[in-house]
Amino acid sequence: MHVLIAPDKFKGTLTATEVADALQSGLTSAAAVTCATVPLADGGDGSVVAALSAGYTGAEATVTGPTGDPVHTRIAHHGGTAMVEVASSCGMSTLTGGRLESLRSSSFGLGQAIIHAVDVLGARRVVIGLGGSASTDGGAGMLAALGARFLDALGEPVMPTGGTLCSIEKVDLRPLRLWAGIELIAATDVRNPLLGRDGAAAVFGPQKGAAPTEVALLDRGLAHLACLVTASDPGVAATPGAGSAGGIGFGCLVLGARIVSGAEFFLDLLDFDCHARGADMVVTGEGHLDAQTAHGKLVSVVAARSAGRPVVAVVGRTSLPPGEARRLGLHSVHALADGTTADSSADPALSRDLLHQIGIRLATELPTGDAHDGGAPGGVTGSAASGCA
Repeated sequence: MHVLIAPDKFKGTLTATEVADALQSGLTSAAAVTCATVPLADGGDGSVVAALSAGYTGAEATVTGPTGDPVHTRIAHHGGTAMVEVASSCGMSTLTGGRLESLRSSSFGLGQAIIHAVDVLGARRVVIGLGGSASTDGGAGMLAALGARFLDALGEPVMPTGGTLCSIEKVDLRPLRLWAGIELIAATDVRNPLLGRDGAAAVFGPQKGAAPTEVALLDRGLAHLACLVTASDPGVAATPGAGSAGGIGFGCLVLGARIVSGAEFFLDLLDFDCHARGADMVVTGEGHLDAQTAHGKLVSVVAARSAGRPVVAVVGRTSLPPGEARRLGLHSVHALADGTTADSSADPALSRDLLHQIGIRLATELPTGDAHDGGAPGGVTGSAASGCA
């Protein structure tokens, strides 16, 4: 019997690799199975790590963090392609002491990471992992780093942040033409527009420390920015994904980027379909299973691409009714929150132990006989059976 363990990270608690290893240790201690672990990503934290596991080479760069402090970001590159991520260049995880600054934060560091990928690493194709941002600046900081000029009513330069967008009176995007020859791909797991009740400020602002009055200010600033930058094409702000990463998705669209599903992109990059062909059961997971899961989140994409094999989701917590989980194609759902009264998200060691225990329980859910048509027989590893890289 062969099991593919392919989870995302448990954000802020364990990396995808740590989740996979803990589940594997429990499962193999309780059953005579072989396991392949394929840690996944969806465009957020861990995207560069996922690319490195796919054979990319790592490089370091120092950029300006969301509130001005220098931060070290990692870039993955292979051939003419480079991958940068919001999370490690201008994300919440880079903030000193974890202090959230919703109005002061900027995406400037992401633009610097893109420059490093092109000018230093020679990339002609840059994949931007959108997720984990600290800013709600519509990507204006990123555009400023890439050469765009933002001016106030007196013609003085404005450093774009969420709180300064309304003070911008003129935008000069002409310097961005220098980037026209670079292919940009923005990978995201959300489809929110830039503005309104489903937009970047309203949905994600509170997660970044924005009070209700600040959310309203951020949304006005984003609307003002959109009017200045895309007055001739207001539909850009309504594009699904424009609101991702505090509106950096919008900034990417201004640059001419193509927005893609982060989950689909990384499943392709990591040869998920190839690994799944050799599996009798697939175990996936992420921090939280909820109503948004069905809208392109990683667990739903894994279930859809597992070709009828039993798919088990292991999550930190779930608010999804069992009927909805079954409609997603999930055989079962196991939540860490069901095994403890403590907050496992704040305790990596506890989370590892709970994952190990869940791995043991998964031994009782292993399919018997032929779990699927046309797959590898039990006991043959997915990579060996299917020739996965």
